[in-house]
Amino acid sequence: MRFEHVHIESIAHALPEESTTSEELERELEPVYDRLGLSVGRLELMSGIRERRFWPEGTRPSEVAVRAARKLLSESGFDRERIGLLIHAAVSRDFMEPATASVVHGALGLSERCTAFDLSNACLGFVNAMTVVARSIESGAIEAGLVVAGEDGGPLVRETVRALVGNPETSRQDVKRAYASLTIASGAAACLLTRDDVAGSPRRLVGGIARAATEHVGLCQGDLVEGGHGPLMETDSEALMRAGNELAARTWSELLHELDWRPSDVDRVVTHQVGSAHRRLLLETLAIEPERDFPTVGELGNIGSVSLPLTYDVAERVGHLQPGQRVAWLGIGSGLHCCMLGTTT
Repeated sequence: MRFEHVHIESIAHALPEESTTSEELERELEPVYDRLGLSVGRLELMSGIRERRFWPEGTRPSEVAVRAARKLLSESGFDRERIGLLIHAAVSRDFMEPATASVVHGALGLSERCTAFDLSNACLGFVNAMTVVARSIESGAIEAGLVVAGEDGGPLVRETVRALVGNPETSRQDVKRAYASLTIASGAAACLLTRDDVAGSPRRLVGGIARAATEHVGLCQGDLVEGGHGPLMETDSEALMRAGNELAARTWSELLHELDWRPSDVDRVVTHQVGSAHRRLLLETLAIEPERDFPTVGELGNIGSVSLPLTYDVAERVGHLQPGQRVAWLGIGSGLHCCMLGTTT
């Protein structure tokens, strides 16, 4: 994918106010830990996540997606009447139907000419949606499109704790397969893409590459459980990390070729925030110096599809990203899929 006329007009995010530490989560698991001889502190040690945030119970994904979008529109001053496409790209949704994007569309007061729908692909939904909007802009179908996502990891984490503590036969293997679920967090993000002739920002979406390795679809799967209050997810974290890293290595090489970039041309990267071990292995494999990356996982956890755009936004706001730089977005999601984007600031 190459884009000649697509600009990243604005990005914004929203976060819950209250944080929960890894130690606090493990204190809830103490009955299981005591029986299995596990010590509190292993979650932070293994993941590098000190804390994560959750929305108050009952918060709908659309509510926080709207919060991020309103912040974006306020900061950019872009005329919402010109937005021709809205995509809600989170794993979390308000309900089965209608599309959560419909709720966001109405709350933002977008035009009846603005198409709205949901797009979900685990942690890659947001960047996948960005490419859908970019193609629509590049084709001339629209002049601006908005991608939003509201992720709520609270129900998954609470249900995981309930399931582990409530089962007297919970084993070490059960805890291990639930480990990834305890890294999940909450947040929201919004990104406005515009055609170059209406753009007010120099940021460009230059192009991207998407690749799949669906032979690994069974390594991470989640669904609602009968009689539960939220979903449950089982993950083979080690196998998923290895397979994802191998797919990322192939995708990275193809991204550089597609954009005609050399590795040294990439000034900064933003990576999907899963855990410290994943980040370390990915950067080593791609031969990217750690200082080019901007980790947020230690304080914010894994926020699903929101992790990449939120990390980019925070990195830009604190000055890690500077005008004129080339920035690669490195996304990996269960399924197994990889999508990497090339942007300029």
